[in-house]
Parts: sequence; C-alpha cells; structure tokens
Amino acid sequence: MAMEDWKVDGKKEEEQEQEQEQEESEQVVNPWVVSAKEGGKIDYDKLIIKFGCQKLDESLVQRIERLTNRPSHVFLRRGVFFAHRDLNEILNAYERGEKFYLYTGRGPSSEALHLGHLIPFMFTKYLQDVFRVPLVIQLTDDEKCMWKNLSVEESRRLARENAKDIIACGFDITRTFIFADFDYVGGEFYRNMVRVGKHVTLNKDPYFRMTRDVAPKIGYQKPALIESLFFPSLQGQAGKMSASDPNSAIYVTDSSKIIKNKVNRYAFSGGQDSIENHRKHGANLEVDIPIKYLGFFLDDDAELESIRREYEAGRMLTGEVKKRLIEVLSELVERHQRARSAVSEEMVDAFMAVRPLPNMFA
Repeated sequence: MAMEDWKVDGKKEEEQEQEQEQEESEQVVNPWVVSAKEGGKIDYDKLIIKFGCQKLDESLVQRIERLTNRPSHVFLRRGVFFAHRDLNEILNAYERGEKFYLYTGRGPSSEALHLGHLIPFMFTKYLQDVFRVPLVIQLTDDEKCMWKNLSVEESRRLARENAKDIIACGFDITRTFIFADFDYVGGEFYRNMVRVGKHVTLNKDPYFRMTRDVAPKIGYQKPALIESLFFPSLQGQAGKMSASDPNSAIYVTDSSKIIKNKVNRYAFSGGQDSIENHRKHGANLEVDIPIKYLGFFLDDDAELESIRREYEAGRMLTGEVKKRLIEVLSELVERHQRARSAVSEEMVDAFMAVRPLPNMFA
C-alpha cells in the first residue's frame, strides 16, 4: 500500500471513530444507563441498527392477531414494543403446532415496583393469555445482593416482595414458574451456568444479547426477543426514574392523593406558559409527559387520539390532560393494590415451587 493510500485509509478510519464517538456521546443505552444528549430524544431507529434488531411493524401485529384470534395489546397497537429479534421464527413454530415458552425477570432491589417495572409484566401476561404457553420468571436476588450492597437476607426478602407484585399482574399459576437465584442455583441449572460461562468473556454485553450469542454454541436455539420503548421519568424523557427520587415515578404503593400530587407538580408539560399562548400555539406533544403516560395506559384509542388532537390544537389545557391521567393511573394502581393484597405468602410459595405444570400448553 502506498503512503498516500495509507493516509487516506487512516483518515477514513479516524473519521469513522470520531463519528462513532459523536454518536455515542449523543445517546448512551446499556443495561445501566439510558441517556440522550442535552435532553434530546432517544433515536430508536439508530438503536435498531446498533443492536441488530428488526422493526416490529404492522404486518407482524396483524399476524399475531390472526394467529391468536385476539385483538392486539395496546402496547403493540401503539408501538410501545417496537423491535424484535426472530419473532417471526417463534410465530412460524406456533403456526406449525410446535411449543415455546416465555421468559422474563426482575432484579429485586426495591420494596415496590414503579409503573415502568410493570410494563413488561403486563405485556407478558397478555402473551401468556393469547398463546397459552408456560412462563418462567427469574428473580436475580444474588446479582442485586452483590451490586447494590444488600445483605443476602434483605435481597431474598425483596425478591419475595417483588414476586407478590408480579403475581398480582394475574399470571396463570398452572403455567407459571417463578424462581429466585439464591434458592434455585444448583444442580443442572448451575451446570448450564458453567457451560455458558465457558463461552463468555468480560467484555460481553450482558443479558439477552449474550444469550443469543452463546445459545447455539451449547446446542440450543437462539431465543426470540421483543423490545419496548423506555418509560420516561415524570420530570421529562431525558430524566431517569430513580429510587432515590420518589417524585420521578409513580409507584404501585402510591395512594390516589400522592398520584394526584406527583402528576400535578412534577409531570413535565408541553403546554404553553399562559392560557392565551396555549390557545394560540397549542401543546408540544413530543415533550409532554402526561400525553406519553396516557399513550401507555389509556386503553381507548379513540379517546387518546381525541385528547392528543385537542391538546395539540390548544383547545384542551394541561390541567385537563393531567386530570384524565390522574384518573387512569389511580384506577390502575388501585386495581393492582387490590390484587396485591390478595397475594399470600402461601401463594408465593406455590408460584415458586418446583413442580410439574399440568396445563402448560392446554
């Protein structure tokens, strides 16, 4: 290679590195941090490319409806779950009459879940119901013990408390197995961990991407994945829900009074600074948190579209949108609290018992 060629190639490589550094500085998405530059939006199209996903488009939503003979979940209709890996492979298998199971989990590091934590479990319940398949839920109490500096006893206690919130989502006990690592790791499970560990280096991206990389190497099929949008903090989409700031999120333990106070005081508004300006210019729906939360939790598509249209035009005020959101969230949380109060220690034991699941695919 001539010197000039080397310079050109070297310059191209340097420019590519600079572009990558600039892109990474604009948004960071990994298992621990989700942030966009200067309060901007997460670019989900870039995430799809970066993580090698496929867009979950309308044709897939319609195929799920056709195969299950059930209406699609609101999270599918509105693109809350927006990307996937190999979902078509699972649907192909289902269409051929083959079996599959669902897997999800929770790292139990807090006493109560917030609404963002509930979203994957609400959607998983829908998948279990419409496909009538078994579900495995892993509680990584060992991981939280080590990373959050919790005692073993406290980590195990939080796992059971979180299990109660998960059970309250309405999962079918005849098709659901919940386990906590501290209680379950050993035997064949531990042997599989060692098999996986032999194919993992310290620079591996954790969780599901690693699973898909390793599974074929130890003789298993790659799991199909489905990914959702990030659920924003009350203070704005650039903010992060944090246990250290109880006003950044709505928790399933919040009373209606607390929900009303949090939404009215802390939910970031895209409305204008005066009624006159709002009537004239309307709301900025791109940054308005009440509208975003209604997009997750208001079931009625027609009502949501009406609110968006009237609010954006300035005919509906911020206070009116927040009032409707308070109603929706209060009903959701109160319903969850009623279901949670009915979950006994014996019920937790039953969900976490190692046992046959007689109706797994019934």
